[in-house]
Amino acid sequence: MTPEPAAGTATSIPALGAESAAEPVPGVRVVLDVRPLQDPDRSPATSAYLAGLLGAYDAEPLMGESFALLLQSDLDDPTLAFSGLEVVGRRLLPPTRLLRAGALTVDPFLLRGASLGAAWRAERGGAAGAVYHAAAGSPPLFSGLPIVVTLLDLAPWELPATYQRSPSSRFGQRLRARLLRDAAAVIVGSSAVARAAHRLLRIRRDRIRVVPLAPRPAFVPPAAGAVGPDPEVDLEVERLGLPGRYFVYPGRYDARQDLATLLGAIGLLGASGRPRSLPAEVPWPPRVLLVGASPDDRAALARAALRAGVGDALAYAPALPQERLAGLVRGARAVLLPVLSEGAGLSAIEALACGTPVVSANVGALPEIVGGAGILVEPRDDDRLAAALKAAWADERVHRRLRAHAIERAGASRRTWADVAADTRRIYAEVGIRRDT
Repeated sequence: MTPEPAAGTATSIPALGAESAAEPVPGVRVVLDVRPLQDPDRSPATSAYLAGLLGAYDAEPLMGESFALLLQSDLDDPTLAFSGLEVVGRRLLPPTRLLRAGALTVDPFLLRGASLGAAWRAERGGAAGAVYHAAAGSPPLFSGLPIVVTLLDLAPWELPATYQRSPSSRFGQRLRARLLRDAAAVIVGSSAVARAAHRLLRIRRDRIRVVPLAPRPAFVPPAAGAVGPDPEVDLEVERLGLPGRYFVYPGRYDARQDLATLLGAIGLLGASGRPRSLPAEVPWPPRVLLVGASPDDRAALARAALRAGVGDALAYAPALPQERLAGLVRGARAVLLPVLSEGAGLSAIEALACGTPVVSANVGALPEIVGGAGILVEPRDDDRLAAALKAAWADERVHRRLRAHAIERAGASRRTWADVAADTRRIYAEVGIRRDT
């Protein structure tokens, strides 16, 4: 178990969310690549980030602020739901995602062309300046605008053997890293990721901005004074065939995850025998609900679980609306995040916002987010993960302590997407407004 790090340790990069509220900033023209919002299954963290940010902008429009949005031509436009935004244009781009790794090379040139002229006469519309904001993939090459990048994923550089295997992927990631170093500002969600971005990508510290993320609105703790189970959660649990006690895994199903270690740990628990203190009605080994797996992911996981002898310990659910997922997280014994790389930590933030403990890998943003409200273990260590799962599942004293920390964190944290939006707008103003000298 890892203690929560003290504020301000080991970094000279301040978190904007820790600052007091600043004076209102003038609005700017924002050229924003929203393609991940059209394909949430492909980029769930980035999609959630863009939805939260645009939702906050939409709820509190800023005088002079306007948006030029870049979208994929072959997918529906979810930004039409944000009626409060002043959208001056929508530019439709070819579906470069079909090129896979090749998109990293093509996109910087394509985005340059798409962004040209997008900020033309922005000041005449009341904007104080203009910026280009990229939240995924590569930013444009030589766009002529100050570039702000939100960096939610370090896996391409932390796991190069997986994400830079081919010549095209190596070239694409190297080009992307160069463009990140040239950006006017790089936004990250935690001090740990800021340090990693500086170390791995050589991004200058003075260009990195820490803007902590926030949970989506549905992720809230149980109502004050609530006693006993939530009937709606019980109905959801029954519908999914879960027992009364369960873990939730809300993560992705790709090379960033450490699901092989999770299956190995559950197998070790099954072979070790049932703890004597565990009530008879509680299943053993622990039951895990895996949320959001595609049919192909589910089939692959089922085969791996069968080989590990833990097929009966797993249950599956499709991608769920945030209200239903939040209910399951609130009712869970803990949220599991066995990962090899994690740059955003949004699932951990949302679990703690529900007052639910977290068992996670000790990597990336997670130690800073989880602190004393969970158990942190090193990746690829079946034995230690098994011990952590056993403690969270079967040791009531440990679980009560973790739960108390999580509830305390949920009550103390009031950060919302409006705060994230306010911090981001200050960055826009900082880099995008021309100041006469």
